[in-house]
Amino acid sequence: MAVMSGVEFLLWATLAFLFWKKKLRSRFPAMGTYLALHVTSSPVLLAVLCLQARPGLSILYPVYFFGYWAVYIASAITLFFVAIEVFRSALSPFSGLMKFGTVIFRWALLVSIILSLGSISFANRGILIIPEIADHLMRAVSILELCLLAFLCLSMNALRLSVRDVAFGISFGFGLLAANDFVISSLVAGNSSLTSPLQFVNEVLTLFALGVWGTCFALREPMRKPVVLPANSTIYRWNEIASALGHTGTQVAVVQPASASSSFFLTDVEKVVDKVLTRNLRESETKS
Repeated sequence: MAVMSGVEFLLWATLAFLFWKKKLRSRFPAMGTYLALHVTSSPVLLAVLCLQARPGLSILYPVYFFGYWAVYIASAITLFFVAIEVFRSALSPFSGLMKFGTVIFRWALLVSIILSLGSISFANRGILIIPEIADHLMRAVSILELCLLAFLCLSMNALRLSVRDVAFGISFGFGLLAANDFVISSLVAGNSSLTSPLQFVNEVLTLFALGVWGTCFALREPMRKPVVLPANSTIYRWNEIASALGHTGTQVAVVQPASASSSFFLTDVEKVVDKVLTRNLRESETKS
């Protein structure tokens, strides 16, 4: 497990190097923050964990406890912003859907956080409330990541999104980590040892997800082609409707000219007079 933890740190460092080398920071700033958080915290937490196990250094365990869960909560919060970045990048060719979808996405995030924190019992939990809050936040963001990955998989053709696109690679990696967390957390016991078989499986799947990211960052991303759609396509109409939502547009006051109104009035009078003359003419012909 120590060797695998060391390999994990090397993978995090490699991912951060590739991320900054490809200049993806401007495109995915939250993802850059997420990588920086793990690169800086992983060696520190690993060192504290090893030191506190030695005789006389058990006093370091509170440092590891608070440090670990602080990084865990910070990671969960950062992942919410990463999900928004991936969503916006996938919908970038459709400006209307991107803006309107981002608003809905943020509301979904807020509702997810409220529901997750609302199910926590805050009665007399003491310090144990910290891991529960962290688990609920991470569970909410994991569900969001899986939903985002399902959305991208179902709409890849419509969005003209390639499998080698960085946005899809990031989403796929987080989907693997989320599925891993759900499966392992449902099987492993709360007081399980770090050397249990399930912990090894968890670490292997984590390394595999990091490997997917490394492959995604290392490969050359194909240039995204402009999306050309027929005017009668459904997604084009949705994009136009989403672009129009929230915009009142320019108000135009239509004033009818006086000459036009008077001409319309005279025309109506002429028609009435013609009808009256025609009727009188018919009556006179009938009498004669």
